[in-house]
Amino acid sequence: MKLRKLLNIELERISAEEYKASPDIGMIVILDNIRSAHNVGSAFRTCDSFKADKLWLCGICATPPSAEIRKTALGAEESVPWEYSGSTLDVVNKLKSDGYTVVSVEQTVNSVSLENFNPSTCSGTGKYAFIFGNEVDGVSQEVVDASDFSLEIPQLGTKHSLNVSVAIGVVLWQFTLGRLSPQAIGGTPHSGNG
Repeated sequence: MKLRKLLNIELERISAEEYKASPDIGMIVILDNIRSAHNVGSAFRTCDSFKADKLWLCGICATPPSAEIRKTALGAEESVPWEYSGSTLDVVNKLKSDGYTVVSVEQTVNSVSLENFNPSTCSGTGKYAFIFGNEVDGVSQEVVDASDFSLEIPQLGTKHSLNVSVAIGVVLWQFTLGRLSPQAIGGTPHSGNG
């Protein structure tokens, strides 16, 4: 069968221990006051998929252990390093002092449209921290003000925003495309050798 689905064993994924021991790629995700534990769980799963170095949970975000997080994370809360802070702004200031370019994913007056974002040319250090905001209010203004710049995901329909879990996937995929060669993310489409 030409398009047979691969079995999980054929995917050759790394273990949670290998994930934690692997080198950092220079990408951190910050959640700024995310209300839904399901969205937090989805963030864990997406961070695992794109090999984020760390996930910061800030403000009102739920934290593991949580049945709601586990339901959508499917165990990714065990592989992705994470930390909690009551203040997103404190995390932003810490990461900036550690050499990260801090990026709010938000619609702002001078936001950069995502298709124009190339991580290999935008940061001197090559290290990025992406902030995703509350489901209703987005990234808080004080956090936007402290960021180095903001990214905006182009949208063509009637709604002004995406679900935060979808936005995380879109931005991390763009980051991956910009940072890694096709060979590093699996090369050409599956050759059918499975």
